[in-house]
Amino acid sequence: MPDVNEFNRAIIEEFRSHGGKVGGPFEGLPVLLLSTIGARSGERRTTPVAYLEDGDRLVIFASKAGAPENPAWYHNIVANPEVTVEVGSETRAVRASVLSGEERDRLFERQAERQPQFAEYAQRTTRVIPVVALQRDA
Repeated sequence: MPDVNEFNRAIIEEFRSHGGKVGGPFEGLPVLLLSTIGARSGERRTTPVAYLEDGDRLVIFASKAGAPENPAWYHNIVANPEVTVEVGSETRAVRASVLSGEERDRLFERQAERQPQFAEYAQRTTRVIPVVALQRDA
């Protein structure tokens, strides 16, 4: 299995050099680049993440392909919710908030309908996959 950091670096480079478009396993999927501040390290980290539009918000899913633990970026946004996203060729500052209850369930279900692998991720793990809304500050 390829190194995740190398894989992400290649996706990030492709995303930035092709105006937000990527191929490979993400071809045709809406992908953004999420830049967070490390919860422990304080270092800036950028990760490609699939997203769903919900009105004026972007919604992301801490699936980690159904792994038993949440992805590092999730811990980073809980500690430091002010993040930056790159969508297409636009960069914007947003505030992350973890969703719960009916809102979380509705958006996860919508994502699983659009991208069935998310339903598979949920079946692979015993944790509830966090759903996070990204919204510009008013």
